[in-house]
Amino acid sequence: MKVHDLQPAAGSNKGRKRVGRGIGGKGGKTAGRGTKGQKARNTIPAAFEGGQMPLHMRVPKLKGFTNPFRVEYQAINLDTIEASGLDEVEPGSLYEKGLVGKAALVKVLGRGEVTRKVTVKAHAFSKSAEEAITAAGGSVERLPLPWGEGRPPAKGNQFTNR
Repeated sequence: MKVHDLQPAAGSNKGRKRVGRGIGGKGGKTAGRGTKGQKARNTIPAAFEGGQMPLHMRVPKLKGFTNPFRVEYQAINLDTIEASGLDEVEPGSLYEKGLVGKAALVKVLGRGEVTRKVTVKAHAFSKSAEEAITAAGGSVERLPLPWGEGRPPAKGNQFTNR
């Protein structure tokens, strides 16, 4: 036996069924589509539902846009800092007083006024709050954001993030 004598076992290589090639062919006349009717013809779309309102038209569309990179701060005003009686204000001490959440990013806003020297550590400050604290003899320190510089990591995706 030589290499040119090798051939596959009988029946193992079957020819492709070529339908729609006339009555005499392997898949003749109706070409495996049965007899008549909408599905026997080639004009029906894949998502057709028999005249019922199609799924892609029934499903409500997403309205608007949710920014996955949004940074949410918890606001603390100067009058709240004044009322707290703390000399050194930072997210940990504000959490112990119940003024912010546990892992909250804190932003100090300028409502009210500070009458004493206060050291404030927060993630962000409004310009008026910063000026009011330094005018009262206090100091302002910006804490780094947990993810470093630039924008935060995205939350969820466009479908889960509504």
